[in-house]
Amino acid sequence: MHLGDRLPAAPDADLVYETFVGWAAERGLTLYPAQEEALIEVLSGSNVIVNTPTGSGKSLVAAGAQLAALADGRRSFYTAPIKALVSEKFFDLCATFGRERVGMMTGDAAVNPGAPIVCCTAEVLANIALRHGDQADVGQVVMDEFHFYAEPDRGWAWQVPLLTLPQAQMVLMSATLGDVSRFEEDLTRRTGRPTVTVRSATRPVPLDFEFRLTPVLETVEDLIADGRAPVYIVHFTQASAVERAQSMTSTNLCTREEKDAIAELIGDFRFAPGFGKALSRYVRAGVGVHHAGMLPKYRRLVERLAQAGLLKVICGTDTLGVGINVPIRTVLI
Repeated sequence: MHLGDRLPAAPDADLVYETFVGWAAERGLTLYPAQEEALIEVLSGSNVIVNTPTGSGKSLVAAGAQLAALADGRRSFYTAPIKALVSEKFFDLCATFGRERVGMMTGDAAVNPGAPIVCCTAEVLANIALRHGDQADVGQVVMDEFHFYAEPDRGWAWQVPLLTLPQAQMVLMSATLGDVSRFEEDLTRRTGRPTVTVRSATRPVPLDFEFRLTPVLETVEDLIADGRAPVYIVHFTQASAVERAQSMTSTNLCTREEKDAIAELIGDFRFAPGFGKALSRYVRAGVGVHHAGMLPKYRRLVERLAQAGLLKVICGTDTLGVGINVPIRTVLI
């Protein structure tokens, strides 16, 4: 049963909270204290700034907020900085709430745009806000990667909804925020809602660093042998990422059983001539490619293979660094 099918008969905050926690528990998830605090503040009607580390479950807070909006009959918009992240979130929310309740708008494509939950790029929501302002059918805004507010070229798309949608409850999420007191004061003044910042320094997945002087291929082989795959190799250009993936297929990274599992998941997926045929060869060898220039269906395939733990290496640009949910054990720069 989808989370959206469990909506309580009355939009009671306690019932919504219990419904969400119960749904999470069925999936083996226990909310961290920061998640509980953020969700309680959302249900109380506050604007919430969630400043917690990467991997600490901000997406779960977002889902709880969207359930609260759905229970109240408010339309919720989830914004992200890149189309790949919007697409991934769309599929995740379809699985969580049911596809009839979720839409997607990226500027060049729209799926079920009238849905009560909409995933979109920041620019799409900013344009809606500029066009309709306080008359827009926007009851809640969940902004992922809110630190993009400071981007010289694109920050306006994160700024405009804060200025022109006073009717909306704001849930602003980022792992990298400094002093946000001015946002607390300004949002409270504009929306008439209290604004609360939820912080946590607890990082569920600790980080460690090291330097290597060995060639990339040798380094990757050592990391895989040490059980530190999947390895994400970061490149400055899309072409160099593809070139690296090609070079990685010269070594045997996967066992026969692992290659069979990859082939089974790929199934009858259709690869077009050109890059598609090349990608087919790469992923069957346990090597993924991920960048913004790929067709969405190819990015989605690589993400699915990675989420299933079937890829040893992913060669990409910085697209995986903006919050796409792909489990990576080692980043090689």
